Amino acid sequence: MTRVFNFSPGPAALPEPVLRRAAEEMLDWHGSGMSVMEMSHRGKEFISIHADAEARLRRLLAVPANYKVLFMQGGAIAENAIVPMNMLRGKASADYVDTGEWSKKSIKEATKYGRVNVAASAADSGYTTIPPRESWRLDPDAAYVHICSNETIGGVQYHFTPDVGNVPLVADMSSDILSRPLDVSKYGLIYGGAQKNIGPAGLTIVIVRDDLIGQALPITPSAFDYKQQADNDSMFNTPPTYAIYIAGLVFEWLEQRGGLAAMEAHNRAKAALIYDVLDTTSFYKAPVARECRSWMNVPFKLPDEKLDAEFLKGAEARGMVQLKGHRSVGGIRASIYNAMPVEGVQALVAYMKEFEASRG
Repeated sequence: MTRVFNFSPGPAALPEPVLRRAAEEMLDWHGSGMSVMEMSHRGKEFISIHADAEARLRRLLAVPANYKVLFMQGGAIAENAIVPMNMLRGKASADYVDTGEWSKKSIKEATKYGRVNVAASAADSGYTTIPPRESWRLDPDAAYVHICSNETIGGVQYHFTPDVGNVPLVADMSSDILSRPLDVSKYGLIYGGAQKNIGPAGLTIVIVRDDLIGQALPITPSAFDYKQQADNDSMFNTPPTYAIYIAGLVFEWLEQRGGLAAMEAHNRAKAALIYDVLDTTSFYKAPVARECRSWMNVPFKLPDEKLDAEFLKGAEARGMVQLKGHRSVGGIRASIYNAMPVEGVQALVAYMKEFEASRG
């Protein structure tokens, strides 16, 4: 069997030890005689899987006791609606910071439920940077301030936690959660789809402060009401059981790797390998401002877009797949989440140098 280096932005590569463990346990989980996919979510077997996954996630992120961890469905796209439904809490508006395609989607959806104040936008830069915090026009009466901590398409990432005063900070962390240590207490709510750094598509992680739970809009579906889910330990409806199981295995793998401090060092080193090439050549162009460069998604351009297809074909022949940039921006994009080994990045860097030597 030959495994490729999968640079997909999501669903993304999973750690090989996790996949092997899941394969071993597929037909018979811990002597239960059944697969996790066949278990009742109310049975003692799955309840133990669920509890273990939550406990490991809490340890990894040092989640304070006054925060609930919810395992939900619908992905970050659904949370774009679920967040304002739950977080407006009687207020008329919320502040959003626009740093790219995913921020724009969040803003568009939120306008269905309340007034949105775009407190800052990176549109004028072509979404290649993050507006300086001092330029944000925040409303002290806003229900919350929303950011996207890492823009998967544009490759722009926050390397600071913005101070927004007493207004709760809400963050879509779909593409960089668990990639580095995080002070959860600085956020009112954190959410993210699982399919990049956590596990299979279908699971969404929500971490929300206790005092922000309740007062959902009357139109909120019961399954999307944070209070309903919190009161029922994420089992108001049938949760994505197998995805939670895989997430728990990923959390265990992260702990075995040394936790998030070790993962930050791993991810910094991988990103540096690519950016070092981009910074020492005129052949490739890196659009993102250096202080905002993502450790998770590295977009770059070739000198002529006509070379893109050839570059991608050569990469695939060398066992590297899913390097095509998003259709909205083109070019090349290397997504190097936690599960991407340094060997994959080393192979990509070697190929980039080889391609430049032959076409530069």
